[in-house]
Amino acid sequence: MPQTTFATDDLRAALEAGVIDASTHHNLEAFLAERASGRESAPRFDVVNVLWYMGALIVISAMSLFSTTAFGLWGAPSLIVTSLAYGLAFTAAGAYLWRRRGLRTPAGLLVTCAVAMAPLLVFALQLAGGHDPTEAPNYHDFYVWVRSSWLPMELGTMAAALIALIFFPFPFLTMIIAFALWFMSMDVTPWLLRSEAFSFEQRANVSLVFGLVVMAAAWLIDLKRWRGGDFAFWLHLSGLLAFWGGLTAQHSGDEIGKALYCLINFGLVTLSLVLMRRAYAVFGAFGLSLYLGHLASEVFQDSILFPFALSAIGVAIIATGLLFHRYGARLAGAIGAALPDQLRDLRPAHARDARE
Repeated sequence: MPQTTFATDDLRAALEAGVIDASTHHNLEAFLAERASGRESAPRFDVVNVLWYMGALIVISAMSLFSTTAFGLWGAPSLIVTSLAYGLAFTAAGAYLWRRRGLRTPAGLLVTCAVAMAPLLVFALQLAGGHDPTEAPNYHDFYVWVRSSWLPMELGTMAAALIALIFFPFPFLTMIIAFALWFMSMDVTPWLLRSEAFSFEQRANVSLVFGLVVMAAAWLIDLKRWRGGDFAFWLHLSGLLAFWGGLTAQHSGDEIGKALYCLINFGLVTLSLVLMRRAYAVFGAFGLSLYLGHLASEVFQDSILFPFALSAIGVAIIATGLLFHRYGARLAGAIGAALPDQLRDLRPAHARDARE
């Protein structure tokens, strides 16, 4: 059955025609306005939103990664003043756009920029208190090396993000929390294992497990309908980044391990239909293409057919995407109908709504 959208004029016409009474008209109008607000808060990727997010990421990179190139020469006091000044300025600008102008996406991104000043502020306070978490005052290393001494900065960042969420319920802030938690997982694990050496393979394993935990947390959030935006989206994305990155970094020398990698990525594509989250299909498709590329290179190695094999794989992936675009909702509905009632209730709220 095709989906139909209703405008406020349609509701008013129904009221004037006597189809609905004034109370029903008021309730429907409030309900549709709330749904529209939720859709506006959900992540979108049109040109305007891409520019907003790109600008915010550039600001975060500039102030969080490279600021101490200049300010670090002045010592801890300059870092404290700089982080506070930028944090307060971004917060004030974000609050103005949020409260006065109703521009929640750029406002939330400015608040996110303010939260990104938290690790710099904690780092400067540690230096001012006589504790050097790096053994060489270089804040840039926070984004390069993992150490247990970074823990206060990670806790400070999460605290700032949680406080910001109370006043500005902007879903992208959950990405900052997940990012800090991922750092913390890398920093705390060697400390818990009492090991100074932390190999690349161990990092990949920790990242894989951390990604699974974050994805499970995002699923739990998805079980409930949240007002004000899709708070699980960025958690799903960050969890997928950690899990898929850790999975892809695993060393699988034999074909059985590579086949298992393919099977897991196929599971991600299937899971995208159950959870109604396209990000899982995207990562799964990337993994499948890597595996198919491996097969193509082995089967057609040093063969003129190799580029044709890769082209065929690319066309097959595009065709699969077209099929999902056309029949994805129908497939998701069929999966939901086939599941037992107990499992059906474990699907995210938006997936259950789509089925209904």
